[in-house]
Amino acid sequence: MAISNDLLRGHTETIILAQLKNGDNYGYEISKAIETLSMGQLVLKDATLYTAFRRMEQSGLIESYWGDGDAGARRRYYRITDAGRNFYENNKTNWFETAEILKNLILGGKKNADRTL
Repeated sequence: MAISNDLLRGHTETIILAQLKNGDNYGYEISKAIETLSMGQLVLKDATLYTAFRRMEQSGLIESYWGDGDAGARRRYYRITDAGRNFYENNKTNWFETAEILKNLILGGKKNADRTL
């Protein structure tokens, strides 16, 4: 079962930044890493990915540069900035807090949520 786009809306930047925390990379490899880590349940369309890259670069969360890939192919690489690291850390904290709230709401309170785990 694929993950609903509605559940992920607003988290694309954080997901991409999580990949760039591990080092600079280019779009295709970032996309494949996300697909692999999600066990195929999240596949970002190219338009979504590159629109997010543009938005994130304009916001100062990432920087891009041209580099040489395999067989001399030119690729645009992306790197996370300090602002991107801060954004990632804040969103990660907010996500875990939100997940806890949703778990309590869906399962009928903390007492029931703890029992269900």
